[in-house]
Amino acid sequence: MRLLGLLLTAFLVAATAVAQEGQPPPKTSSADDGRAANLPVSLDKIKQGLEQAPAEPLRGLDERPHFRVEIRERQKIEELLSTLRFDSGPAVPGGIYGYEQQQRAFPKTDNPLAQPYAAFNQGQLATILFEEFLEKYLGGRMVQGITDASRAHAEEAARQEVQRALAEFCAVHSCSQP
Repeated sequence: MRLLGLLLTAFLVAATAVAQEGQPPPKTSSADDGRAANLPVSLDKIKQGLEQAPAEPLRGLDERPHFRVEIRERQKIEELLSTLRFDSGPAVPGGIYGYEQQQRAFPKTDNPLAQPYAAFNQGQLATILFEEFLEKYLGGRMVQGITDASRAHAEEAARQEVQRALAEFCAVHSCSQP
C-alpha cells in the first residue's frame, strides 16, 4: 500500500515538473518605475534604505553581558543544621533497644497511673465493677434464656407445620393419622 502511494506521488511530482519546464518565465518591463511583476512596493527604495547606515546605532550591541548567580539556600540549610543539637544526654545502659525491651518486659509499678483503673475515682470504679458483675453473671444467663425460648418456639412451629402437612397428605391419599 505504501509503495502504491509513493509511486502515485512520484508520478504527480514528475508531471508537475514537466509542465513547469514548458512555460516561459513571465516578462517584466523596465518602464514601470522599478515595480517588477506589479508589486505594491519599490524594490529600489528598499535597497537604498538597507545601504544607508542607521542614524543612531543600537545600544548594547558592543557591550559584553555581565551577570552573577549566587545560590544561598544551601548556606541557609547548613546554618540551620549547625544550630540543631541531637545529643540527648548520657547513653542508656544496654543501648536504646535493650532499654525499651527491659521496659516492656518488666514495667515499673511504682507509678500509680501505670496501674489498671488508676484513671477512675471511687464512684466510677464502683459503677464499672457493678456493670462487669451484671454482665458476667446475669448477662450470660439472660442471653441463654432468650436463646432457649427462641429455640423452643421454633421447634413448636416446626412440629405444627409437620402435623399440618401430614393431615393434608392423609386427606388426599385417605390414610389414617397416627
